[in-house]
Formats: sequence, C-alpha cells, structure tokens
Amino acid sequence: MPHKDIRNRNDNHNDSHSHEHNRNNLATKSSRAPSRWLKNVSAFGVTTVLSAGILAACGQMSGADNNTSSSTKASSQNSGVTSSRDMLPSDMLKQMQALPQLTEGLGDTGAAVIDPNKPTLVKFWASWCPLCLGTLEETEAWRTDPKFADLNVVTVASPGHLNEKADGEFSTWYAGVQADYPKLPVLSDASGELINKLGVQVYPSWAILDKNGNLVHLVKGNMSAEQAYALAENADNNFAELKAGNAKPANAQALDNNNKIETIKQKDGVYYNDKGKAINTRSIYLAGGCFWGVEAYMERVDGVVDAISGYANGDTANPSYEQVIRGSGHVEAVKVTYDADKTDLDTILKYYFRVIDPTSLNKQGNDRGVQYRSGVYYTDKEDKAVIDAALKRVQGQYEQKIVVENEALDNFYLAEMYHQDYLAKNPNGYCHVDLSLADDKPEGAARTKLAPVTSIAETLDAKRYDGFDKGDLKNTLTKAQYNITQDAGTERAFSHEYDDLFAPGVYVDVVSGEPLFLSTDKYNSQCGWPSFTKPIDPQVITEHQDNAFNMVRTEIRSRVADSHLGHVFPDGPKDRGGLRYCINGGALQFIPVSVMPQSGYAPLVKLVKPAKP
Repeated sequence: MPHKDIRNRNDNHNDSHSHEHNRNNLATKSSRAPSRWLKNVSAFGVTTVLSAGILAACGQMSGADNNTSSSTKASSQNSGVTSSRDMLPSDMLKQMQALPQLTEGLGDTGAAVIDPNKPTLVKFWASWCPLCLGTLEETEAWRTDPKFADLNVVTVASPGHLNEKADGEFSTWYAGVQADYPKLPVLSDASGELINKLGVQVYPSWAILDKNGNLVHLVKGNMSAEQAYALAENADNNFAELKAGNAKPANAQALDNNNKIETIKQKDGVYYNDKGKAINTRSIYLAGGCFWGVEAYMERVDGVVDAISGYANGDTANPSYEQVIRGSGHVEAVKVTYDADKTDLDTILKYYFRVIDPTSLNKQGNDRGVQYRSGVYYTDKEDKAVIDAALKRVQGQYEQKIVVENEALDNFYLAEMYHQDYLAKNPNGYCHVDLSLADDKPEGAARTKLAPVTSIAETLDAKRYDGFDKGDLKNTLTKAQYNITQDAGTERAFSHEYDDLFAPGVYVDVVSGEPLFLSTDKYNSQCGWPSFTKPIDPQVITEHQDNAFNMVRTEIRSRVADSHLGHVFPDGPKDRGGLRYCINGGALQFIPVSVMPQSGYAPLVKLVKPAKP
C-alpha cells in the first residue's frame, strides 16, 4: 500500500497526539541512516550483538486482581480502541535518580550512582531468580571495568512485585548479601512502576538509556558479556547506530530453502523460571492493526514472556517496512511468546479480542490497508482448534461477520529495530490500543498449571482439584459459566463452539480443572449440545434425579466442584454403550492434546484416540 495510509494515521491523531512523529518520515529517516558496523565490534554490529542470545531469562508472572465482563452483542466498533497513555514510560532517568539505593557506601539514592552525562545500562532482577543472582558478580565487574567508564551500570529490584519479597523484607535480605557486591548499585522501586511501564515479566531484563534518559532498547532476558562490551565500546557516541535502528534483529525466525519456518537457535536461547528451570514457552502470531500497540499491550499481559514486531505471511522475502506498505502482502504482526505453565492460548486470545474490532476488514483504529488486517497465525496445527473455538465464541458477540484470519504461519520476518518496543521508546507515539486493558484478567482465564503427575490414578485423584476458591467464582467465570455450573442453567442448543469441536484432547471442569471427558468419546448427536458416550472414568461424575419441568431426568454433576454439567440419556450409540452424556459446553474447558502435558494432564495423553463423530 502507498505511504498515504501512514500519513492518514497521524493526521487523524493530530488532536490527541500533537507530538507524534510522522511514521512515514521516521521510516524514511531510518532508511537513510548509515548501515555500517560500529567501530571495534569486529564481525558484530551493536544491533546484531544486542539481538543475539536475548532469550535467556528467569520468568515469573504477576497476577491481576481485576476482571472485566465479557463483551455484549456488538455490531461494529470495539470499545477497547482508545488513546490510553497510563502505561507508557516517561522520565525514567529522573525516576531512577530518586529511588533509594541499598548498597552501603554508594550513596542514598540513584542520583549518587547515575551520572546524567552518560548513557545508562539498567539491569532488572529479583532475589528468587538463580540466573540473576549468578550474574550479579559479573554485572558488578562491568561497572568497575575501565572499558565501561563512559556508561552508567545500575540495577533495579522491585520489592512486592513479580513475586519479589516485600519492601522491608527485601531490604533486610539484601543487607545480608551486599558485602559480596560492594560496588554494585541496587535501586529499590517498591512502586513497581518501571517494570510495569516497560512490560518486564522476565528476569533478568535490561534497559538501555541514552544520555538524555530516553529508552533506546529493551532486552528481555540475560545480556551476555559480548553484548555488554559492544555497548560499552559505543557508549561515547550515545548509541547513535542503535537508535537509528534500520537494521533488523538477528534472531527469531527465518525461512529455509523450502520456504518453511526455521527457528535459528541462539546461545542460551531459553527462558528460566524462578526455580532455575527452563520455562515451557509457546508462541502465537497476532495481527491487529499497527504492531506498535499490539506489541506494547501483549507485553503487559500476565503470562507473556516477550512480544516482537514483524511481518507475516507475505510474498517478499525479508521485506523492509517500505516494501510492506507498498504491497508485499505481509501483515504487521506480533510474535507473542508465553509461559504455557502460567497461561494458555485461549486466554491470550481473550486478551487479543479485547482490543481489536474483528468485523473491520483491513482496518484497525485509524490504520487502513491490507498490512493492517487482523489475524491469528499458528505454527502448531493443534492450536487451530483453540483458535476455531475462540472465533466462534467471538462471532456470537457480533451481528456482522467477523473477518479475522485464522491461518498457519507461512513466513515471519522481524521488523526493523526502530519498530521494536516503539511505544516504550516514544511515549507520545501513535497507539490504537488501550494498554491498561492488559491489567484486567479475562473471565474464564487459564488457571495456574497443576503439579506434575506420573500416572492416570494420580491425574484422577480428587484432592488434586480441590484448590479452587468457590467464593470467587463470580470473578473467575463468565456469567454463562456461572449460571450453568452453579445455578443449573442450560445454554441454547447449537450455541456453544464445543458442539462441533472434535479435535483431540480432554474436557475438564471449568471450575476446578478436573478431567471429565475425552475427545475420544465425543460424537455428533445432533442434539445441539456437546455429547459423549461416557466420562473419562465413572468416579469423576455424580448422578442425581432431576424432576424439573415435570420430567424425570438424570442430572450429571462433577465430583470435586459439584458443577452442574448436563444430563445423561439412554439414546446414545448402541455400539458404544447406548448412553448420551449431554453436556453444556459452558461447563467445560477443552485442553488440546498438544498442551495436555504442560497443563498437568500428561498421563491422559495415551488415552486420547481419534474421535468418531
């Protein structure tokens, strides 16, 4: 598409974003920036060095306390499109200079360890993170190394946030270990404002600031010595080439000779959790208008490890931004990497659909053109069933046909460096997304993963599923789910996406997570509700006589949560036992077979056989 749509994007926002740089001019300026490698970096440019190996980190996600209600029937605009700016960073340097400094002998505040005439390298870390603790000595060495003389090196902890100790407890703890790192500045941000604004959910993470305190780059993960020394050698030019940022990061995906996605392995290319174990990460690619807003929003979603902007499913290999807007066929998309032990794809999609208008073709906010079409692109074919179900659920909320693409990812190329973390670097930049919506956990969001088990008997143990809070169900369930499970309600026939879902997996109680039915036993009864020939095991359900509506029926409830599920009738397939367990889809949560192991249902995988609809 021509540049006109980019000009329109900014023209339409002149009232609320008077300081916005014209995105077209920014792209032109960047394309004219020198592409030479910085001096003394040998075969590595600073952009390349900073983008290689950034995925090594400890991950710990914070929980959101608030919940929003599900969307009502809509015909066009999504109410999430707004100009919210409450999550964007500003005055980072001044904030850090005012923070308490904990290491004795280095001053009382950040002002004592931050020279305002130098660029600044900031390490965000936590006491529970083994990788963080294991690299504090290295970070201290960088601060005292003469090669870092032109660069401030400081660290920031956030007591009371991301599972860190409370403020006073953290200060007491650090007082006992600071003697091991006498030259390492530790700033304490008890407000958590800095990590919240920057979308930091993985430790350690790094922020690179220029001499004016402007954010130049974020590194979600550990920074290698090679990266740090490349920065130190180029601090005197205030990171000019890194800020120009026309080059693309040298990590993530590329295409092999068969035009298939090929992951380029990275040094230490793994995220770690608070126990020092590798995080079970999965990825999905989301498009919803300008990727600046989608990236910033998704980075703030609980359970998301990282979000990276790029170009997906186009016709040109490794396109530039200019080629994309001129019609390469790519869509501006964001690679969302999430911790599958903290959240799941369905929850990620619930966040996603909050901030797009799914009925708008090639347009989101003020962005117009095929590169701004909305879409969900997957690399694991098992994810398609989850996406199908989510799209069907969303369609039920709109009178117009939704036009969100649901396709396998054919290709994905990282966008230029100046696009990455754009809103964090440009607080007044254009954004069509209300970033604050990431704070509100969706109804029916994924529960924390169950503890690992090794046998079917352990998996079906009732005690494993009794940890839910019955008093909080109105906050954790949708109104429909609550009405069905708690008030014995019944959803309309043919209204739930599970009615015609026959993907392999397990159906669990939406309240407790207790496994109830296998896809193996699901069949098309044509009655309008999900139907099964039997439960996964007779012990997981209870039967009760139901005399409502002047009928005598057998009600089915879950064993642990006592959730109303539906009824059982003697008119099922004769060759499969003759019973029909007619179940409300709203009482169930479907777990695809591909994610059953990491969700705590590994022993049940071997029971999943092809369904016989």
